[in-house]
Amino acid sequence: MRDLSHIRNFCIIAHIDHGKSTLADRLLEMTSTIEKRNMQEQVLDAMDLERERGITIKAHPVTMYYTARDGRRYTFNLIDTPGHVDFSYEVQRSLAACEGALLVVDTTQGVEAQTVANTHLAIGQGLTLVPVLNKIDMQNAHIEEAETQLEEILAIPAHDAFKVSARTGLGVADLLEGIVSRIPPPHTAGEHLRALVFDSTYDTFRGVVTYVRVVDGTFKAGDRVRLLSTGIDYEVKEVGIFTPGPVKVDALGPGEVGYFIGNIKDPSEVKIGDTVTLAQRPTSNPLPGFKEIHPMVFSGIYPINTADFEKLRTSLEKYKLNDSSFSYMPENSVALGLGFRCGFLGLLHMEIVQERLRREYDVDIISTYPNVVYRVHTTDGEMTEIENPTRLPDQTRIARIEEPIIKAFIICQNEHIGDLMQLIMDRRGAVEKTESLDTRRVMLTCMLPLNEILIDFQDKLKSISRGYASMDYEYSGYVASDLVRMDILVHGEPVEAFSCIIHRSKAEGRGRQLCAALKELIPPAMFPIALQASVNKKIIARETIRAFRKDVTAKCYGGDITRKRKLLERQKEGKKRMKQVGSVSIPQEAFVKVLKGGVE
Repeated sequence: MRDLSHIRNFCIIAHIDHGKSTLADRLLEMTSTIEKRNMQEQVLDAMDLERERGITIKAHPVTMYYTARDGRRYTFNLIDTPGHVDFSYEVQRSLAACEGALLVVDTTQGVEAQTVANTHLAIGQGLTLVPVLNKIDMQNAHIEEAETQLEEILAIPAHDAFKVSARTGLGVADLLEGIVSRIPPPHTAGEHLRALVFDSTYDTFRGVVTYVRVVDGTFKAGDRVRLLSTGIDYEVKEVGIFTPGPVKVDALGPGEVGYFIGNIKDPSEVKIGDTVTLAQRPTSNPLPGFKEIHPMVFSGIYPINTADFEKLRTSLEKYKLNDSSFSYMPENSVALGLGFRCGFLGLLHMEIVQERLRREYDVDIISTYPNVVYRVHTTDGEMTEIENPTRLPDQTRIARIEEPIIKAFIICQNEHIGDLMQLIMDRRGAVEKTESLDTRRVMLTCMLPLNEILIDFQDKLKSISRGYASMDYEYSGYVASDLVRMDILVHGEPVEAFSCIIHRSKAEGRGRQLCAALKELIPPAMFPIALQASVNKKIIARETIRAFRKDVTAKCYGGDITRKRKLLERQKEGKKRMKQVGSVSIPQEAFVKVLKGGVE
């Protein structure tokens, strides 16, 4: 059996922008995993999108070798994790593959909302936490305050914390020793192969590349392995580790993190959280895997050119392999043609998915206004889940509609409490409690409808607090609410693509906005066009697009006034007939602008 005492598996968790990727860079540099000449900032953030935005989107595994002060050589398996709340599923999967976690706190900003959430996630998984206070070289670093927050908010002893500067490398050598002494080595329970699938990608030439953390047993190229969820066997073509690029090795043993390539051609056959075992001696005890994740936000994604529908389908299939928290199903829209209804964990997740589809898969897409899943209880006692307003039953059959609620934790400066409470109330929320974190900051715990934070809540939060507030949220069930379906009528005909489910108190304001926007976007016809917003067949807002007027009296250069009147009356009759039989064509850009939410 292999000696596991020299292996350490750990991840780095923190709030967004607290220095995770920079600390990972220093660890790679100081363990000589990457030569200085090949070093660049944010090495593990491989996507252009991650570098542009300065955020980590995907968890990245990397194997490092470190010779400690006691002369022993250790293998460090690091999994760099995202910090934003929308990617907490990536964090959850990384934690399952580790025994310990470096909890990074920025001393210039202190403990923030996602720091608290990630700490609870790590403790829930039974990981050993190693606190790290980062950016101690900055002039505005508040080290004593950060230590107090560690003890009071997270209940972690401050004297255990390592004080480092990831940018300059100060204190990182001591942290490497701390990883050896504090994070426990992995343990194995048996000889039967059990490996946890925590991620995968698609290679055009070699098929599916599956990322695994081996818990028990060993496997190598040539072995036949089985994925327990499907029961299908595959031959292993190659096994390897990441340093940080993929490097082929002879075998992967217990406690090791790496990848394997088999003859897996169909991306849908690999399930994240699955257990890999040997086909000849399968285990009867699969690994626990991960909690099933449910999408919170839905939006339609359509190809701009309808001929690209199959290309979009293939791209989504490959993308899902790399992001198992994303879901999609086919959908048909009168306005936009064939497309897909896609589910996301949040708004940033939605934005990133769309951008990656454009960049990595070269698909031109448009997306519709995001919405959430509602539960509709009908008068005959049935309950259905609806994420598309066009599927809402007739008003007379609806007993009640329930909407998803979230519990939000907002950390902000004392002077911004009043404005933030006003914002929460404007969004139909309620503050449950406020807690003082220190002399300058408080944490608000509030309940909010998910639908109300979809579009610009995060932007408003940052502008009110001058960028100092941070928010984390968790799903908190469904609550009955006074929701209605609002339709937009163009020339008396309802346009399905513009229908939405909205709270009754906000319907009129939103209806006026949409009508005003469409008035600017729909070109005039030879007859006046009525734009109306209606709720339960009752008109709540209206705009009119004025008709073109042809100057029929231009040829009358003199004579009796009755000649002009006769021509104008004939024009009036013609317009009346045209209004009855005429149809209005809505240009594609009007759909795109309104459905993308570009209406103020």
